[in-house]
Amino acid sequence: MKLATFRSGGREKIGLVHRDDSRLFDLAAAADREGKSNPAFASMLSLIDAGSPALDQARTLFDKSGKDESLSEDVAAAEILAPIPEPRQMRDGMSFPLHILQAPRGQLKLAARAKNDMAELARIDAEPLGELPEVYRKQPIYYITNRFSVRGTNTTVKWPRYSKVMDYELEFGIVTKNKGANIPASKAADHIFGYTIFNDFSARDAQRIEMEGRLGPAKGKSFDGGNVMGPWIVTPDEIGDPYKLRMEARVNGKMRSQGVTEGMLFSFEEIIAHVTRDETLMPGEFIGSGTVGNGCGLELGWYLEHGDSIELEVEKIGILKNKVERQDA
Repeated sequence: MKLATFRSGGREKIGLVHRDDSRLFDLAAAADREGKSNPAFASMLSLIDAGSPALDQARTLFDKSGKDESLSEDVAAAEILAPIPEPRQMRDGMSFPLHILQAPRGQLKLAARAKNDMAELARIDAEPLGELPEVYRKQPIYYITNRFSVRGTNTTVKWPRYSKVMDYELEFGIVTKNKGANIPASKAADHIFGYTIFNDFSARDAQRIEMEGRLGPAKGKSFDGGNVMGPWIVTPDEIGDPYKLRMEARVNGKMRSQGVTEGMLFSFEEIIAHVTRDETLMPGEFIGSGTVGNGCGLELGWYLEHGDSIELEVEKIGILKNKVERQDA
């Protein structure tokens, strides 16, 4: 199933996405009509908390009434929110080796450009990428970000006033289910509710300073509306192998980069095992993969401008669309 959170008629609802991602089946309305109202259909977090029986009811409702046009509405006419507007926690990782190697070089080049040091730029470009630091193979590396700054597809991300260098990041991630601690990787699939796309908008100039201080990122990542996910959650049965999905980033309709979800240093199952070492994982958390190789302007030396439109597409999930605007433009 593809499951969305949307706003229609002044109310926030959850729906099953169907008809080639063009229609939203209102689960609460369908249950009410049958006299089988279920509080699980009040929000995505409620649905996740309710577990398999609620998902089974959602499937049954759609199988029975999915062709009833009065229970569905057009995706284009609804306001699609982040699938979980306020996740219970947000973690984002560093999983793709090429990005891990190229991102620090991008930050060095950004600093050289700020100083207009062309010789330093040339020196950086001439250096080989080198070897992946061993720490990234020892254990999953991630940070915790602001779960209150989440937005969905079709929103405009307001460029923070303290930044002059705005960037996108092409990622995908999981939403968790089933509370648990000390979860072995072999059992971690039981804690994956579904998959979504993540655009980790980044104020690169602010992030560069934080990284020099060896703590963060903080303001480089955390600003209102900067954590964008969606357009919906896709359950594992519709994904198949999550580590073979094609990915693409486009800016103003032009392809910036392509990638694949293959090659993560640690799978989401292994990340869950690491996160839950003497720590309880809650249902409704988000864990991001980190940026795929060449999946951001930092690696390509090609940053966003005022008014740019960004599309991130991941096979079997969908397209996450956003626009960036300077607040002082």
